[in-house]
Amino acid sequence: MQTVRQIVLKRRPTGVPVPEDFSLAQAPMPEIGPGEMLVKMRVGSVDPAIRGFLDDRPSYLPPVAIGAPIAGMSLGEVVASNNPDWLVGTLLRAFATWSDHYVISGDALGLEQVNQAPGVPLPHYMGALGPVGLTAWVGLFEVGQAKPGETVLVSAAAGATGSTVAQIAKARGCKVIGLVGGPAKVAALARFGLDATIDYRAEPDLAAAIAAAAPGGIDVYFDNVGAETLDAVLPLMNLHGRIPVCGMIAQYNDADNPYGLRNVWQLVVNRIRMQGFITYDHMEVLSRAQAELDGWYANGSLRPLENLRAGFERLPEAFIELMQGTTIGKTMVEVA
Repeated sequence: MQTVRQIVLKRRPTGVPVPEDFSLAQAPMPEIGPGEMLVKMRVGSVDPAIRGFLDDRPSYLPPVAIGAPIAGMSLGEVVASNNPDWLVGTLLRAFATWSDHYVISGDALGLEQVNQAPGVPLPHYMGALGPVGLTAWVGLFEVGQAKPGETVLVSAAAGATGSTVAQIAKARGCKVIGLVGGPAKVAALARFGLDATIDYRAEPDLAAAIAAAAPGGIDVYFDNVGAETLDAVLPLMNLHGRIPVCGMIAQYNDADNPYGLRNVWQLVVNRIRMQGFITYDHMEVLSRAQAELDGWYANGSLRPLENLRAGFERLPEAFIELMQGTTIGKTMVEVA
């Protein structure tokens, strides 16, 4: 009998995940029903949001059950199909599981066909030319309403989404300031031509460092981290500034002890709009976003920053490294 490999949740993590929280399991090869397709994973996405699914608490998706495969975005190839809209050989992205084969239907969350252009590496379509790029575009332009000439501040700017936000903001003519942790991450962003890159770990007064880099204030703060960084930025926002909230990675490993913001009153003082978002709540703009991302990649304005692993079994290792805050760029695992 054919089997599939799965990365399952062995126990719920406490703080930063460790290898003992996961296990490699085998299960019978699933059979497809009417309207369904069997997909072979080609690229597994490793994202901070997965950490929230591992706790037994409400989120925008149900928590992963103990013994169940980890949930996450996957880029795969259809290998069997009972759905005429999704033929064998089609490449697709969808929210699925960490399984080397999985079954989905035509209404799977985030389901999109991937049209790989000649010479473009497949992992790019899970990164800057895929969900990462779409998240950056939706947050910056649909939610944040960033305009040419405005000042955009990006936290976790050497990460998957942050590095993409920084580049597409520059491509639209914005002044861009990136916040990163450590000199290696400062160096990683040097080729992207940001107006300033600040190593928050080296700054005794982060707010003062940001204010010096942006003397005219911040129009859009693309927030990936929350906590103390958000608190430092709030008083620096301009009148009618916008804060698209993509994530709060500073709190993912300790969700039971959230940071208490002190400067929330600034939302009223400067009439700031602060809004969380999920990319796929904005389906009506995704085709436009994809076309613009593809165009920027073609003209060299968007250069994906990636952290690749090879081998299905390395998904937990890659995820743990991500949650330790040591990675640069979009973390992914290629599956043979």
